[in-house]
Amino acid sequence: MILTSIVIGLAFSVLTLVQKHMLSVQLNFKHQTELNKLEQSLWLDMNRFSRVEFNTIEDVITFKNDIDSVIYYFNEKHIIKDIDTFNIRLKHKILFFNGNKITEGMLDGIKLETSEEFQNQILFVFKENDATYFVNHGI
Repeated sequence: MILTSIVIGLAFSVLTLVQKHMLSVQLNFKHQTELNKLEQSLWLDMNRFSRVEFNTIEDVITFKNDIDSVIYYFNEKHIIKDIDTFNIRLKHKILFFNGNKITEGMLDGIKLETSEEFQNQILFVFKENDATYFVNHGI
């Protein structure tokens, strides 16, 4: 009787540990999937739109071309794009244009560092600038 209760107690302890581990794996998978969706969305929009701008006051990145536009709203807890919400907390957001860090205006590269909850992962997305921008702005 005592031996049976010890075995049952050990079995429940092991089951509890396995369940905690499975929940941890599930959460990590969920976070990684969310990051992958954001990265894929940014890559698609960077290559689909010819003009990308950042507005510091509204904390938005706007992707534009002649017929369409998409806006990413950055919030403390998430990023919103049209009907998509990416539940990702960012620690840092660094923007680039022609290899230089910028704070506002046209950009061609975005570096996002996630919070500790997302294991401080870094996303870097960039695009090749076409000649029209440089011709129109005399660069």
